[in-house]
This record gives sequence, structure tokens and C-alpha cells, in this order.
Amino acid sequence: MRATLLTHRTLASVSIVTADQPISRQAGRVLVIDADGRVLLLHGYDPAEPGRPYWFTVGGGAQHDESLADAAVRELREETGLTAKAGDLGDPVWHEVAEFSFDGTRYRQEQDFFLLRVGSPDVSAQGRDDEEAAVIDGHRWWTLSELQATSESYYPSELPRLLRALG
Repeated sequence: MRATLLTHRTLASVSIVTADQPISRQAGRVLVIDADGRVLLLHGYDPAEPGRPYWFTVGGGAQHDESLADAAVRELREETGLTAKAGDLGDPVWHEVAEFSFDGTRYRQEQDFFLLRVGSPDVSAQGRDDEEAAVIDGHRWWTLSELQATSESYYPSELPRLLRALG
């Protein structure tokens, strides 16, 4: 896995490759931090491995010709019911390349992480599409110390370091 700071925005693209190669895609993700300094993570699982749940940041794959910031705010609205404009996110605070499998399909995902500070909002699952509703089964606001102490899986694994750096 490769991670770097990002200084510019990128347009989304998805390329389908042969069955033995991962699908390349780009994603926009949001580090949602509440007034108490906690980060919002969603809880879910891979349908191919339902016995291995994990926590993850809000966000997902960009649609064709959608900027990563636009993808991030769309996913924010769909997954949590929270609304923001792409301009509210500012520039990405982190960039990561992650390779993973989901529902039997391999992906190589370049993802930009954006920071959004919020008050004390209510999170809603009402906007989730069928796939999201089937695999996301909860959410939680985590403190940095809780993340550092947990034995539960969460992604990205670098999240505590990133949160410390963001203050």
C-alpha cells in the first residue's frame, strides 16, 4: 500500500481489466470529525467474508467524470445523511492506494481523503443504496485513544497517525 499527501485534485476514472488483474478505480473519502474530536466510522463487511467485519471511513468510488470531492460529498449524503458541498471539503488531506477484494472482485483503488469538521450531527442510513444497506450495519464516533486501543479491524490502518497529524 502506498500513501502520500496530495496537493491537487484528480478527476475520477474507472478502468476494467482482465479477470486476473484488479479493477482500477478512484474514490473520495471523508474524515468526518465531530465537535468532540471523534471520527465517524461505518461498520460493515465484505459479502464474500461476512464473518470478518471491519470499520471504515465514509466514502466510495467516483462515477465517470465526477471529481473525487464530488464523489466524497455524494457518498457522505448517501451513507450518513450528512450534507456538504465539495468546496466545504477543501483540498485532500491524504492520498492512499489500496488493494483489496470485495464480494470476490479485486480492486486497486486510489483514494483521496478529505476532512470535514461537523458539530454533533445525527447519522441516518436512509440514503444508502441496496448494496450499502446490505453490507453496512452500523456506525460509531471513535476517539483517537479508542482507535489505538481496539482489537477490531478498521481502515485505513494509518488512521490514528493521520488523525494526530490533523489535530
